[in-house]
Amino acid sequence: MSSGSSAAGSGRRRRAIGIGLRGPALATSMLTVLPLPVQPVDRARAASAVRWAPVIGAAVGASGGAVLVAARLLGVPAAVAAALAVGTLLLTTRGMHLDGLADTADGLGCYGPPERALTVMRSGPIGPFGVATIVVVLAVQMSALAALPVHWSSIGVVAWAGAVGRSGLGWCCRRGVPAARPDGMGALVADAQPAWTAPAWWTALAVVGAVTVPGVTCAPIAVLGAAAVVVVLSGHVRRRLGGMNGDVLGAVTELGTTVALVAAGSGLTAT
Repeated sequence: MSSGSSAAGSGRRRRAIGIGLRGPALATSMLTVLPLPVQPVDRARAASAVRWAPVIGAAVGASGGAVLVAARLLGVPAAVAAALAVGTLLLTTRGMHLDGLADTADGLGCYGPPERALTVMRSGPIGPFGVATIVVVLAVQMSALAALPVHWSSIGVVAWAGAVGRSGLGWCCRRGVPAARPDGMGALVADAQPAWTAPAWWTALAVVGAVTVPGVTCAPIAVLGAAAVVVVLSGHVRRRLGGMNGDVLGAVTELGTTVALVAAGSGLTAT
């Protein structure tokens, strides 16, 4: 091999390592309120950030879980502590996932061609479908959190649920799924993930939940349920809109997290 080929190969490896190292920072900047500077933001770095999203989700979930447990140990009623925990999750993520869920509900709930649905999703005000969806999802999340035991191990449970919620992003961004429009977050990350990204995360989180997360006894069933929601919703969105966008990523994040929290706070947990 010539020295020029070796140098080119070494340059490609350094670039790949650089992209991989910037993935967590960009994922943090994209998915949380922390404005970490990562420049430039191109498709390669955005794709790396999507692969790191479940790790960031675990950190976000841990922050909400810590508030929940601390409040309960201080004697705060379960419902109030759960509301504080959900509020922490919203503040940590700037509420953007919930906003995406509301926009997705409004877009899928309207009549008309895909262009009409995308226009509704891009408009500022939240419509009736979005409001109803937010109310139901937040109520379910708070009820599930209120049912968790008053123990520090619940932090791990909520962190696990946060990771499960972000694990479906790879499925929505897998190769072969186009962006619904040529701009926005969807266009940056669409059609960029290997088909195995989401299944690999789902498998890992099912094992982690079953083996190491205190309290969750049927984690594989919970992950399977979250994955089913992602697959069904993303499939419907692709048929309805012709592709995916950033709002859909927010929707699958919130719904996947909700399914995991319900499993953790229901009969799928150990007593």
